[in-house]
Parts: sequence; structure tokens; C-alpha cells
Amino acid sequence: MWSLPQWKNSLYGNGTTTQRLEKYAQVFNTVEGNTTFYALPKLTSVQNWRDAVDEHFKFTFKLPKTITHDLQLQHCNAELKAFFDTMAPLIEKTAIWKIQLPAKFGPHSLANLDRFLAQFPKELTVGVEVRHLAFFDKGEHEKALNQMLIKHHSNRIIIDTRPVFAAKPDHPAIIDGQQKKPKVPVHPIATAQQPVVRFIGELNSEINQAYFGKWAHKIAQWIEQGKQPYVFIHTPDNVAAPELAVTLNDMIRECSTHSIAPIKLLDNLLPEANSVDQLQLDI
Repeated sequence: MWSLPQWKNSLYGNGTTTQRLEKYAQVFNTVEGNTTFYALPKLTSVQNWRDAVDEHFKFTFKLPKTITHDLQLQHCNAELKAFFDTMAPLIEKTAIWKIQLPAKFGPHSLANLDRFLAQFPKELTVGVEVRHLAFFDKGEHEKALNQMLIKHHSNRIIIDTRPVFAAKPDHPAIIDGQQKKPKVPVHPIATAQQPVVRFIGELNSEINQAYFGKWAHKIAQWIEQGKQPYVFIHTPDNVAAPELAVTLNDMIRECSTHSIAPIKLLDNLLPEANSVDQLQLDI
């Protein structure tokens, strides 16, 4: 998301949703577009989003659930065309089109994914998030999935929900997160050039930061390999997500031999970014 009332003091002050996006894009360089999963946005909204950010900012958008969940990636050419007709103004500013699959989408459905990826526009980059536990067994099913993604140059989306499931269910936001988020193992594999990490933390920022150490080293390693990682930080209520993103970005800078720009929030959590050209870490 790019708009949350609690981010007023740290990220963007006052303003409309579009104005908040403009200010968000002055701090961060990517965002998850989740609304497209539930419904097609208005064309005017898409145009406003495009105009609110510069050419260096990159969106990621989920494909509609009618395609991924209802139709299971089958017989969905009309729905896919309608989606891209609406999103056309943002295609050049969208880095990854996300295919989030339901838990019931298991090994028996891999042929559907194979056909869908084969027909997907080759000029567009794809990220695939699976939730069926068979794809996390380190056996033949996970191997088949990973090999398919490598074949189609598609990124496997890695979701880390360990913090939220380790938390005590003593807060409504924690309970909601434990009910809605998938409880799956974390396999930090890069099947293409833009590995995607979705970190779902808990409400205690210090506990979240304890998980960041290994992630900082892994993300820095990907950067050393010439990959372009995309990293998204969430918490059950998302209130502290910007500050956590700042912290992780700083840790990655310490681990990497590349020059990575620091992130500066409105309350001066970090010093001014250097003016020299620096490697872009999308976070």
C-alpha cells in the first residue's frame, strides 16, 4: 500500500490518495498494488497513479482473483485482456505482474500454470506466489515448480510469515494476520532476475528486526550476483512498515559491497542520500 493514515507524520503529511502516492514515491521506489486482485480500477485512477510517479518508480500489481482463483488460470483470455486494457497506461512503470495462487492450486494444476506462463506476454515480468504445501516439500513437486519458473524466466515470490505466526494471538491484528496469511516454509530461491520477498512481521519491531539479519545477507548476495530484488515489508497493522523498511535497507547497505541509497523519512530517520548514482534496491 502507499496510503495509511498513521504514516502521516513519517511519510507524507496531508493530501489525497494520489498526492500520498507522489510523496511515497519520493521515498520508496516500488509498491505492491493489491487492489487489482479484488477489482479492476477505473482507468482514470490508473492514469493518476502513472502521473504521480517518475520513470524510476516501479509498481507491482496482482492479477485479478477471477483469473488466479476462480478460473485457476484456465479459459481466461478475455479476463486477462480486460485487465491489461485497463492497466495499459501503467505497463511501462510496472516491474512485476504477480500471480498469487490459492492453497488448493497444487501439483495437479502445474500444467495450467505452464500453459498460462507460455502465453503470457514475453515482454512482461512475472512473479508467482504458491501456497500449496507440496511446493515447499523440497521434493519432486517443488523441483518441478522451480524448474518451470526458471524455464519461463518467472520469479518465485517468497513470503516470510514466521514472525506473525510466532506471535501470541493477543491482539486483533495478530489474530487477523494468523487467520489470513499462509503458514508456509521460507525457501529463499531466485528462479529469475527479480526475486521477490514479502515479509509479514508482527507488531514488535525489535522481533521483526531479529529476522532481518539473514535476509539482509541474502538480498545483498542477490545484488552481488547482478539480480534486482524487490522487497516488501508488512506488519499486521502496517503502522511501522516504513520504519522497518528503512531498517532493513540500512542493514543491506552494511552487507553489500555495492553502493545502495539510504532511505530518508520525513522525521529524518536516516541522513540525506548521496547525490551520486547508486544501485537501486526496490523496497
